[in-house]
Amino acid sequence: MKSYRVLILFIICAGYLTDSHAQDDKKALSTAAPFSSTQKNTVPGKDSTIAAVIVKKDTVPKHNPRLATMRSLMVPGWGQAYNKEYWKIPIIYGILAIPTATFFFNNSYYKKTKFAYEARFAEQNKDSSLVPLIDPELKNLGISSLQNYRNSFRRDRDYSVLWFFLAWALQVADATVFAHLKQFDVSNDLSMELKPTFNPQTRTPGFGLTLNMKSPPKRSAITR
Repeated sequence: MKSYRVLILFIICAGYLTDSHAQDDKKALSTAAPFSSTQKNTVPGKDSTIAAVIVKKDTVPKHNPRLATMRSLMVPGWGQAYNKEYWKIPIIYGILAIPTATFFFNNSYYKKTKFAYEARFAEQNKDSSLVPLIDPELKNLGISSLQNYRNSFRRDRDYSVLWFFLAWALQVADATVFAHLKQFDVSNDLSMELKPTFNPQTRTPGFGLTLNMKSPPKRSAITR
């Protein structure tokens, strides 16, 4: 009988000690960060670093399409670099190089044919002083052919300028559109379902389109 009494007394004492130890743990947790705002950091620098990282994630600047547009207007490819689409930059400069090269080519021959035409025109008016200065490629051409070539090279030169600015505008549009698509929601929070329905008034079956848009949960920033 005494052994049972000792065992019961031992169980009661053990339960009391366990309960008091649990109460001490609860008090320690209630006064620990982040539950308490008055307690100082127990480990210098560690808790402040964690808080800074969480605050930094919540304060990351959003992608600005207007900034991408302005950068592309100033420097070709800068907007694509802002969108982190670096592979497009050599393509953009390759496209812009084509009208640039054709502009210099056509402008050079436009000047040559223009000078040759003026020299031949002066030759008809008894002034042949400029004829020896004509480019060797154009000396065998008559004045009518030189006039046609001059007009053709001038037209192609002007078209090169037009194509250059058109290519510039296209890369600006590309940077703007893809900057807007950076913020387009393609996550699982956006879902669409097609369900069969039944119209009780007309007693006819049909299909219904359900669009579910779930807002992401708000994150609470830890501040000191």
